[in-house]
Amino acid sequence: MDMILLISTVDNKDTANKIASELVEKKLAACVSIFPIESTYFWEGKIYKNEKEYMLLIKTIKEKASELISWLKKIHPYDVPEIITINAKAYEGYTEWMFNYLKNR
Repeated sequence: MDMILLISTVDNKDTANKIASELVEKKLAACVSIFPIESTYFWEGKIYKNEKEYMLLIKTIKEKASELISWLKKIHPYDVPEIITINAKAYEGYTEWMFNYLKNR
């Protein structure tokens, strides 16, 4: 089974929690981990340093990735959201659990 890790960032914890809950409830992700981070980045001609953000580490299966990305682009608060996908391998028990949850609607 093909597992996808999707990484995105948002500017506050409430938004991170809302996105995480909706992704799992809509069965677009089986699990979302949220981490407080500091980011340094270039945006609209300026460098921003040590900006507080929340990173979402979203776990899903390959079959759900396109739908998840489309949904995330629609609701994301950033003009240009960070959406990075990584193909991953995991312990079989974990991927079976994910697949069973996400494929049973």
